[in-house]
Amino acid sequence: MRSVTPHTLLLLALSLGLAALSSCAGYRMEGRRPQALAHVQNIRVVLFENKTLIPRGEVLATNSVTDALASDGTYRIAHDSNADATLHGTVETVTYNQVRSTRLDTLRSEELENNVTIRWELRDGKNPMKVLASGKAIGTSRFAIDSNLQTARTNALPDAMQRAATQVVGRLTDDF
Repeated sequence: MRSVTPHTLLLLALSLGLAALSSCAGYRMEGRRPQALAHVQNIRVVLFENKTLIPRGEVLATNSVTDALASDGTYRIAHDSNADATLHGTVETVTYNQVRSTRLDTLRSEELENNVTIRWELRDGKNPMKVLASGKAIGTSRFAIDSNLQTARTNALPDAMQRAATQVVGRLTDDF
């Protein structure tokens, strides 16, 4: 019987390591920006506009997008002086749809779904008339109706805003 030498074990370990690393060739761990945004490092997020009747909806949308950008880490949040681009947005609509009603009364809702629509534009920091990217994001959230409908709607709104903000950031970072 032939014995295994340490040199053979080392050679086997190195070849297995190379085989494991070559299986993910072409993939990168860092976030790649879309080609049109390759020069953008710092993004300034201005207060969004609110075209709905939701009180402080613009603040909620702006904070959601800023949190999503910070969590992603592809871009840095910047002030006006050192921003490569500025993100402008508008909360266009907040709608509510019935998902489930009571068995005996179809007009009495048990579960609702809210849809938040945010339209956004990323403009160049040096030339604000130049639009680098734009789009529309829709965030949805479902919630059960309890004794206070207004409280249930208010509590479900941040979740829908966060989902829309994640779509905005996903478009800025992955170009999907």
